Amino acid sequence: MKTAVQSSVVDSNLLVGRRNAPLRKFWTYRTLILMCVPAILFFLIMSYLPMPGLYLAFINYNYSEGIFKSPFVGFDNFKFLISSGALWKLTFNTIAYNLAFILIGNTLQIAIAILLNELRKKWFKKLSQSLMFLPYFISFVLVGLIAYNILSYDFGLLNGVLKSMDMEPVKTYSNPSIWPAIIVLTFLWHSTGYGSIVYFAAIMGLDSEIVEASEIDGANAFQRIRYIVLPWLKPTFIILLLFSLGGILRGNFGLFYNLVGANNTALFDATDIIETFVFRSLMNNFNFSLGSAVSLYQSIFGFFIVITANWLVKKVSPENTLF
Repeated sequence: MKTAVQSSVVDSNLLVGRRNAPLRKFWTYRTLILMCVPAILFFLIMSYLPMPGLYLAFINYNYSEGIFKSPFVGFDNFKFLISSGALWKLTFNTIAYNLAFILIGNTLQIAIAILLNELRKKWFKKLSQSLMFLPYFISFVLVGLIAYNILSYDFGLLNGVLKSMDMEPVKTYSNPSIWPAIIVLTFLWHSTGYGSIVYFAAIMGLDSEIVEASEIDGANAFQRIRYIVLPWLKPTFIILLLFSLGGILRGNFGLFYNLVGANNTALFDATDIIETFVFRSLMNNFNFSLGSAVSLYQSIFGFFIVITANWLVKKVSPENTLF
């Protein structure tokens, strides 16, 4: 009888312990939780509270009636995008540019991080880091201004040089075939230095004893990079890739708007992305419902891309998945 009573008391104590476990964890990690409060508030205010506004995608928005009293039209906004053919072109352009940014950008970032790690002069390494990091702080407004002063037909530096050599000037802003290269190169110049810092920091976490052991065994620089550094960077690359794929349908509006503009019809086929289309819908046509429909399409598409990519990574390398 005593044993049964004791076991009952033990069971009740365990039950109470389980109920109080979240409170104990909260108190144990109170400092870390307090540090996370600004980020939690940011996402709550900027990402979750505006979510009822997605209802805009399913109505014909009327200013006088507001969001929830405007007439409900169902999927008519999505049908218009699909039937007009704009959605497929915008999706292709946005994904193609982002794939180029992700693949070429990460490759260059890894290469630069490895080269920085191989430098032996500390002053030269710090100088190189600073010079490559500097473009990231230049506003895209200024980048667009610099590009215009180089590429302008009448006053640009490029055509000035061509005219001085008795060559025909180039109509850059009416030639869509050259803009994919210009946009990708501009993005790489602007962001590669910043992105390389992440990989360089990961390399700094590599155990120096492993590198020294490989040198004693006779491994040269290329062998160290291939068999030690690159495998070490693999988890970082996968995590950054998964994060990037989540936004593969979200274009860099600042880059495209300041380099090309949102109303240059001559370049639409090569440079029009979802963000510039939404901007025109809001600023030129004041069509908030159509812009909201496109944004909802972006979010849903990006969600499924992340889920699919994470599933594929889990099949190949389970220890490097996000969830």
